[in-house]
Amino acid sequence: MNCLEERIVKDGIVKEGNVLKVDSFLNHQMDIELFDRMGAEFKARFAEKPINKILTIEASGIGIACVVAQHFHVPVVFAKKSKSINLEGEMLVAEVESFTHKCSNRVIVAKKFLGPDDHVLIIDDFLANGCALQGLIQIVQSAGATVEGIGIAIEKGFQAGGRMIRNLGFQLESLAIVESMDARTGEIVFREQ
Repeated sequence: MNCLEERIVKDGIVKEGNVLKVDSFLNHQMDIELFDRMGAEFKARFAEKPINKILTIEASGIGIACVVAQHFHVPVVFAKKSKSINLEGEMLVAEVESFTHKCSNRVIVAKKFLGPDDHVLIIDDFLANGCALQGLIQIVQSAGATVEGIGIAIEKGFQAGGRMIRNLGFQLESLAIVESMDARTGEIVFREQ
């Protein structure tokens, strides 16, 4: 069992509706030492790729993406969920449905931050149905950039997202894949990797 799986077992809470609450260390309060270990692991898994940008989506992916970017020595770009007065110029836009928030968002990246010369590693905290990833892939492809890989902290292996993204031919690396979880008992079973 890796350090992320151990932390999920120790501090994660399984809720009804296939919700895994990891806000004490991953996506509300953040354990930066754990993030650093995760960043090193993503660097090892994508070491052969010519990555020059990390892309994530606000808000929960930003912390992890920033630490991963330190290991690659590249900038982070994050897709915004709403247009602000600070955004100017041409935009890359995708429609994304959120499993957690049960809503649809338009995500936006300024075109000046992604272009044909970019080799992108997409990073996010969770993968359930794959909607957020599909939106980020669409943005990268709209920019004429290359998706070099996708790194996920926690994948819900019992949902379709991971299988769908892998079937599209992308290198998808998830640090912890939850095979099943039971809200009644709190039990979490991980896929062997």
